[in-house]
Amino acid sequence: MSFLTGPMNHHLEGHKEITKHADVLKTIDPDVVWIPLVNGNAPCKPLVEIGDEVKVGTKIAERNDHFYLPLFSPVSGTVTGIEKFMTSGMAQADHLRIQNDHKHTEVRAFPAFDAEKASWEELLEFVKNAGMLGLGGAGFPTYVKYLKPENVELFIVNAVECEPYLTADYKNIEENIDLLKTGTLALYKLSKAKKGCVAIKEDKKEQIKALKETFAGTPIEIRTVPDLYPMGWERTLVFQLTGRRYDKLPIEAGCILNNASTAIALGNAIDNGHPITHKYLTVSGEAIRNPQNVYVPVGTKAHEIIDACGGYIDGIEDVLLIAGGPMMGRTIPNDQFVIAPQNNGLTVLPTEDKDEVKCLRCGRCTETCPSGLQPVRIQMSAAIFDEAELNKLYVMDCIECGMCTYVCPSKIDVTENVRRAKNFIRARMASRAKEAKK
Repeated sequence: MSFLTGPMNHHLEGHKEITKHADVLKTIDPDVVWIPLVNGNAPCKPLVEIGDEVKVGTKIAERNDHFYLPLFSPVSGTVTGIEKFMTSGMAQADHLRIQNDHKHTEVRAFPAFDAEKASWEELLEFVKNAGMLGLGGAGFPTYVKYLKPENVELFIVNAVECEPYLTADYKNIEENIDLLKTGTLALYKLSKAKKGCVAIKEDKKEQIKALKETFAGTPIEIRTVPDLYPMGWERTLVFQLTGRRYDKLPIEAGCILNNASTAIALGNAIDNGHPITHKYLTVSGEAIRNPQNVYVPVGTKAHEIIDACGGYIDGIEDVLLIAGGPMMGRTIPNDQFVIAPQNNGLTVLPTEDKDEVKCLRCGRCTETCPSGLQPVRIQMSAAIFDEAELNKLYVMDCIECGMCTYVCPSKIDVTENVRRAKNFIRARMASRAKEAKK
């Protein structure tokens, strides 16, 4: 990664007022859920068979390669099959099909657990078996970050939520602030950090006050950060809070981070024995009839959520359906994908005709890139499939924040071109790995 990073001083119109104060819709109860049998690029093995009865909280699958991650049923009902279709990450994956009986019969997934009295080893094992994962978008198994917490100076709960339109974390914190406290203190203990904090944007005045009251008398400080983009990216946030940069992992700068919703999920597991079965999700944008946050079972299809929010606005002939926010999310060609634990938004926007022109070589994308990359050179090298040059340009360091597209005066979708370059590198790496196994 280059140290010549962009200024990271862009304030984007957040459009968060559309959903920030609306009640969360909690009545969506689909007849069928499909659980993606994948975590990252790793498949998850089903632990149930067709015809098996399950309850809310039944362990139904697990990832068990070099990492471990259990998956749990979000509904009670019957396992009826496995189907392969596209995920929100635009990849094909098997999905476990569960017919919902709408009885909401629950089973306690974990026995009572006292995180304060537990040893460090017991707490780590609990986080692992509870299936905690990054709910801010990555979906990475949480326990892995804490396997060797050496020389950790600052533990950070990321409540920044800098992506435009999205307020799911905000509403989750608002409704579950006590669970946030439980989960944050448990993760802080696990991190062995000298200090801990919850980082939140300075404009969220009411929530800052509530957080300070909740964490009063604990080692956790509430730290405010500027309302800039991409302040929620961990590299930006670590630099803002510590003045340090790092190459690959935050631990190199003495930091461990977790998303606020992950901390809340852990608090729910500790206090109530509940695994991750449901998800707070922002449904917003100028092409959805009733923008709001929803609380839905994992595995709910996007089209059912769109319908519950009033559907697409009449008269708009073509919409962009984005899994996530408009900057870092992916535009999906249809609404038949399902909500995975790491999904945090559906942004629905009218399609706009863009008068794209040839690159002006103005350098704005390079000046702005928070990763210190050169998007134009990456785009040019990708066009001629120059793998060596793409690696020299650190293409895999791109976080797909969307700033290069946002600032481009030529209206070029620079981010998408860089994303294609990353996919090209991944394909080459996979091909070489396959050849090496022969």
